[in-house]
Amino acid sequence: MGIIGVPAGWPADEAGALEVQRALRGRLVLAEEGPPPGEGHVTGLDVAYDDERDLVAAAAVVLDAQTLAVVEEATAVGRVSFPYVPGLLAFREIPTVLTALDALTADPGLLVCDGYGLAHPRRFGLAAHLGVLTGRPAIGVAKNPFAFTYDQPGPDRGDFAPLLADGEEVGRALRTRRGVKPVFVSVGHRISLGNACAHALALAPRYRIPETTRHADALCRRALAEALAVSDERARAE
Repeated sequence: MGIIGVPAGWPADEAGALEVQRALRGRLVLAEEGPPPGEGHVTGLDVAYDDERDLVAAAAVVLDAQTLAVVEEATAVGRVSFPYVPGLLAFREIPTVLTALDALTADPGLLVCDGYGLAHPRRFGLAAHLGVLTGRPAIGVAKNPFAFTYDQPGPDRGDFAPLLADGEEVGRALRTRRGVKPVFVSVGHRISLGNACAHALALAPRYRIPETTRHADALCRRALAEALAVSDERARAE
């Protein structure tokens, strides 16, 4: 597997990335209900980094939405394409994530990101960014609430509480298992918040984290380890 370079014309600094983010945000579609849970495909997306070598590995794992069986998976390894700036993390990994998505032959269906959509300081996290670029419905299911406030949801599976930013609901703290801390669901593109939460529950029948994320997390870590092993082997041979 080759290592993907940074695309020509990719933003190189914070000002350029903010300009792109503002322009793309104007293309968000927030009025659609989105695909129903349990139908078609869902695709988990996740990344793993090696900061020392400036590499990022991306994984795209397509699941059958009804059975949660793996339909197809793809990976890509690339150079980290942007410095670390809170609120602009999508720019570090999107070229590699899109390469992994493009390698799929199956219809990805709904994109499920380990991150945020509208639950973002400028309402344009990774799930929103990828949704706009691909034109596909997308949601973010994050492990932590970022900088937003929320009340604890009830203890039962399916209980939720609004994730708030200055009084605006930008997502929901959703309980996927009784007595286990919630996940944080936000709309990315072309789906409603209620439907995004329904998908998150359908994708998490046994564990706190959706099966899409569990599969993609394991796969991107494996892809990164393999890329590093190849890199080390070449270095020893030189």
